[in-house]
Amino acid sequence: MGVAGENFVFKYTAGRHNVFKVNGTVFTNCTIPPPNEALTTGNDVITLATPGRKWYICGVNDHCANYRQKLAITVLEEWASPAPAPSPSTTTAPAPSPAYGISVSGH
Repeated sequence: MGVAGENFVFKYTAGRHNVFKVNGTVFTNCTIPPPNEALTTGNDVITLATPGRKWYICGVNDHCANYRQKLAITVLEEWASPAPAPSPSTTTAPAPSPAYGISVSGH
């Protein structure tokens, strides 16, 4: 999850991966867009400008389809109030990450 105005950095070995911003259908189907739409520096900064769902995939070979190198982000309008702490008898498992093979950091 991210907040509008926040930056994400995709770090990877240039030439071995790339990043495409795509829509939900392209994300689900791992359809690779035209090469000129790719981010390719290996240190790509994405500004989460508006609230909503954002989708990113790696377009190299079969990285998206077979290695699940893709990331879905929900961008919030602003930081939400923290949730109350769970009671001692409640255990919450962390949600699985949708990203595989691409290092992402929020700044």
